[in-house]
Amino acid sequence: MSKIVRYITEDGSAAIIAADTTDIVREAERIHKTSAVVTAALGRLLTASSMMGDMLKGKDDTITLRLSGGGPAGSIIAVSDSQGNCRGYVQNAVVEIPLNEHGKLDVKGAVGNNGYLYVLKDIGLKEPYVGQTQIISGEIAEDITHYFATSEQTPCVCALGVLVNPDLSVAAAGGFIIQLLPGCPEEIIEKIEYSMRDIDPVTVMLANGMTPDNIAKRAMKNIHIEKLDESNPVYKCNCSRARVEAALISTGKEALEEMAASDKNTTVECHFCDKMYTFTPEQIRKLMS
Repeated sequence: MSKIVRYITEDGSAAIIAADTTDIVREAERIHKTSAVVTAALGRLLTASSMMGDMLKGKDDTITLRLSGGGPAGSIIAVSDSQGNCRGYVQNAVVEIPLNEHGKLDVKGAVGNNGYLYVLKDIGLKEPYVGQTQIISGEIAEDITHYFATSEQTPCVCALGVLVNPDLSVAAAGGFIIQLLPGCPEEIIEKIEYSMRDIDPVTVMLANGMTPDNIAKRAMKNIHIEKLDESNPVYKCNCSRARVEAALISTGKEALEEMAASDKNTTVECHFCDKMYTFTPEQIRKLMS
């Protein structure tokens, strides 16, 4: 079961959110049948979206992250609600490229670093908030850090990781985000910097049996933190036949007439969960009325 925890320092000057998203990423791999490096890339973005979604205040708020870096994986999208439940899609599910210079999955090579990270927040306002920052690494965690510093003027530390087994199954996935809040004293900043110097990768900590609570406390070593809340997010798609009908209607009467005139069934596939919705010509005609 995936888990997210949130903590804050005793003086309220810094916060950390930590997550074990292994089950979420396993479900994404099962649905999209991704190659190892694409699983790692999509899993990192899903983890980031889940944590950033959990930061939202309104129960109906949502956040969408889209990476378009020009790499062979194409665009990668992750959407989360305010409970951290998320779903994702990648343009090219299978990418086979050599390991990087460290013998690891080359996420940067799959994502590319010639493009942008787009962040769309729907928080109940008339228009959604849209942020856009240039991709600086393609490793995703660094790009999330850059987004927070540039678009939200919030210094942060972000770590993301996905460990993929040789059989392409997901062994572990998770991450954490530390945010420095206004007025954070230099003493706290120095302690966080010191803690980051020798912290293990997230997947190593998870593989060693550490929980999100353990990871949060390790990341904020020698700092007193208090737990705010925890949740158990899942991979969750909100598609439905009614939503697909609305999407078909939005294509316009002319497009619907062409579908109905073909005398063949129209099948629509959800990008996020691969569920298929089939409409007969008669059902298409009813959408026109």
